[in-house]
Amino acid sequence: MASKTPSKKQATEPEKKKSGKSAEENLRNVKHKIVVMSGKGGVGKSTIAVNLAMALAIRGKAVGLLDADIHGPSVPKMLGIQEVPLTATPEGRMLPVNVPPNLKIISMAFLLQSKDSPIIWRGPVKMGALRQFLEEVDWGDLDYLIVDLPPGTGDEPLSIAQLIPSPDGSIIVTTPQDVALLSVRKSISFSKVVGLKVLGIIENMAELRCPHCGQTIKIFGDSGVQKAATDFGLDFLGSISLDPAISSSGDKGMPFVAENTKKDINDAFEKIVDKIIKNVEDGKK
Repeated sequence: MASKTPSKKQATEPEKKKSGKSAEENLRNVKHKIVVMSGKGGVGKSTIAVNLAMALAIRGKAVGLLDADIHGPSVPKMLGIQEVPLTATPEGRMLPVNVPPNLKIISMAFLLQSKDSPIIWRGPVKMGALRQFLEEVDWGDLDYLIVDLPPGTGDEPLSIAQLIPSPDGSIIVTTPQDVALLSVRKSISFSKVVGLKVLGIIENMAELRCPHCGQTIKIFGDSGVQKAATDFGLDFLGSISLDPAISSSGDKGMPFVAENTKKDINDAFEKIVDKIIKNVEDGKK
């Protein structure tokens, strides 16, 4: 590629596309598109998105993962590929980074001069970059495209909602605290306003199991996540415990579903994945 970072001119003039393709045309061979979002930061949304993508790939699905967090891209770190450079086709279209067994990744982290480089962009420029990820990346044939959004309901979530063609819906990740649940309700309302079906809610960091006595501790208090799901008529997809193995797996660049060292956590997450697949694929019949 001629430049490691999309220039401001490129990002603010999306009508001059190298590929000449719209997002709808470029993603015509992508069967399902799922947006993973959260109302606030610090709830483990990217961890859920990465492990969802990897779990689907392990099941033999062809999966793409778009890291749409322009300012804080973390997906490459969680997959141990932060030093991998992007390549391009002879026509100038970006090629996503491949991760075995069946995963393709695109992230702003691949385009930075260094890992410490900040992205100091306003909304229109960020929207242009996301447009490029949807229109100018050679995603190929995919069963699933997972989009990991930054927290909140600002520029990036709105841009993805407007640009991505025929999305299956959103998955909302939260923790049990009241302040997180307040943000969840805003995410649900946002999804409804922009026409995104909410596929369900995942409760992360639900409880901590003591490694010595085995008792569980609800460090964030009793959960209101299931009640919030019921109040809005949404599917409660399941809970994931707070466990040091999950954070260490991300630091090592190995998703916990692939590391397979915590059977209880893996089993809980696999049940969540089963529900998501059923919700998405049955909904398309």
